[in-house]
Amino acid sequence: MDVLRLPVVGPLVRWRYFRRVLQAVLLVVTVAVVAHGLFGPQIAPRNLATVATSIHWRGLLVIGLVAIGNIFCTACPMMLVRDGARRLVSPRFTWPRALRRKWLGLTLLVVVLFSYELFDIWDRPVATAAIVLGYFALALVIDLLFKRASFCKYVCPIGQFNFIASTLAPTEIAPRNRQVCQQCRTYDCIKGQRSPTEPLRVVRRGCELALFVPGKTGNLDCTLCLDCVQACPHDNVALVTRVAGAELLDTNRRSGIGRLADRLDIAVLAVIFTFAALINAFVMTRPAFELERRLAITLHLTSGAAILALMFACALIVLPAMLLGSAAATARLLSDRRAPDTGTIAARFALALIPFGLGVWLAHYGFHLLTGILTIVPVAQSAVIDLVGWPAWGEPAWTWMGMPPGLVYPIQLGLTLLGASGSAALAYAISAREYPRRTVPAVIPWLIVVALLAVLAVWIIGQPMAMRGLGTA
Repeated sequence: MDVLRLPVVGPLVRWRYFRRVLQAVLLVVTVAVVAHGLFGPQIAPRNLATVATSIHWRGLLVIGLVAIGNIFCTACPMMLVRDGARRLVSPRFTWPRALRRKWLGLTLLVVVLFSYELFDIWDRPVATAAIVLGYFALALVIDLLFKRASFCKYVCPIGQFNFIASTLAPTEIAPRNRQVCQQCRTYDCIKGQRSPTEPLRVVRRGCELALFVPGKTGNLDCTLCLDCVQACPHDNVALVTRVAGAELLDTNRRSGIGRLADRLDIAVLAVIFTFAALINAFVMTRPAFELERRLAITLHLTSGAAILALMFACALIVLPAMLLGSAAATARLLSDRRAPDTGTIAARFALALIPFGLGVWLAHYGFHLLTGILTIVPVAQSAVIDLVGWPAWGEPAWTWMGMPPGLVYPIQLGLTLLGASGSAALAYAISAREYPRRTVPAVIPWLIVVALLAVLAVWIIGQPMAMRGLGTA
């Protein structure tokens, strides 16, 4: 099904200014968030900066990825600011070839997740506002220096998170009719549509992330900007529904990516995405604080940063290396000793962990969203009073909260197990592709890994939450 052909929805999404309207709305929200973070009360539960980002934005981000696709990148307000600035300053440089992989972006993703916990960003409105401003500044500097969408493709940590998660989205950009693409000679979807009277002037830009629609597969690196939809002179670009995760099994070369099996950086990103979901949820529980205390005593560490760094290193490096390395070596032994080396096997099967990782992110962020979903109302009312000076939206209804944690737990459990089931199915499909004659023996180690991670995730979500630095629920 082509979403762009649906009644009402299709014409709206295809409207030339649809993305601009979404970006403008989010830019207004961002300005309010930053203003309240800087000038509002520095009490996290009563500040729009911390409530809107830590509770609502994170939860809606992952829900949007699962329900629609990379919708946040579609509406990213930073690109609206960037496009405005590019009217004044044109980028001159091309992004360095040595950095055209995901290593920088995934490193920044780890830094962001680590810093969020280390500095209690969720509890610091000013820090939250400063990070938002810094994010805008970084995006602006990079994209005013380098051509195309260099920040989105190679740097943005949120973008890398969205790219890997959107492999499980139910939609993707694809050609409506491939024969039409074969007959096309202008390639406007990637080059941009030029003015008939001024050939050097682009009136509809093509894909800034170098994804050629006829050769594109899946959602990796796609920001769902719809520029290709606007640029195609044949109206031949569709937003089609598809089987979630199927793109992870495609071994063909794809535009802008190459062969997925050759991209070690994407495999590592999948591993970081999955295991970061576990450590991100774990460090907010009471057992995590007890573990930190024991590590401090045992190792004679006095630095909280060192202790937290040790926990992150174990979760993102040691544990994945042990589990994936053992599973790959065992799979090679059980299937075909002439198979690729264990590192190659681990990289290929690492993609199977993405559904489980997304399930844990949904369970974690969904908990915060559902238990505090109504808090945005009184906080927004309070923000209007703080910034405007009078209760234009009424007095804050501080009794508005959300669902009781006990009712949210079954939802968390279901999302985690659903993600684990998806990973088990994807691991089997990869095993069938790689070892058609020894599918079952080859997949057994990976099913064990998924089962162990699922047990760990279920244990984590069952632990009482705690507030970092206070040690209380």
